[in-house]
Amino acid sequence: MKKLTYFVHDGKDNYEPLYEYTIPNVGIDEFYARQLCTYFIIKGNQYELISNEMVGDEEILVLENRGRNNNVLDEKSYRGMGIHVEFRRFKVSENYKLLTAVPCRTHLDVIRYLLKDIIDLPGFGQMAVTSTEVDEDRGVYVLYLKAIGENDME
Repeated sequence: MKKLTYFVHDGKDNYEPLYEYTIPNVGIDEFYARQLCTYFIIKGNQYELISNEMVGDEEILVLENRGRNNNVLDEKSYRGMGIHVEFRRFKVSENYKLLTAVPCRTHLDVIRYLLKDIIDLPGFGQMAVTSTEVDEDRGVYVLYLKAIGENDME
């Protein structure tokens, strides 16, 4: 792996490059962490992962544009503060409330969270992961959680 490229599919068999990462600018562990995220936020837009592909030494993530990203009140930027993961409630009625944020030493620590369906969140207990995102604008990974057995969205 030498390159990770995000492409946007326009629904008409056209694929436009959106963003690219190369080694050594980012490490292999970050390549993998990014590939595990359901959503990618960049320049105020939200993109959903529809395909994760490999072509030679290149990793390709195909996205669909979901439009403007909705900001919530308690968002903050983690740029220049290291690697962080936010855990948020997957509930519209609670405005995707921030439950906690944790610093991570490496992207391998992030991958541990991204691989899980159920997370034991201190102070909240076990919760189900509904989706994951990498927010390039704020420099943070986000996991959206709900109570185990809770219906999606309210």
